[in-house]
Amino acid sequence: MNEAAIARINELYHKSKAEGLTEAEKQEQALLRREYIAAIRMNIRSQLDQIDIVEKDGTIVNLGEKYDRQKGN
Repeated sequence: MNEAAIARINELYHKSKAEGLTEAEKQEQALLRREYIAAIRMNIRSQLDQIDIVEKDGTIVNLGEKYDRQKGN
């Protein structure tokens, strides 16, 4: 997600509070918000994939792999 898209999300938010949005702007806002959330999830997934936990028994478990197994992916 680039800075221009984030700026547009903020612009639409402020416009919605000040005067309201048209249907097209509401749809654009919803799309941009979904893209923003997807980018955050991808970033968190990337961070989880880099974290290893040492269990009490000495085994090393990668959080990304552990999360994938729990979700059945």
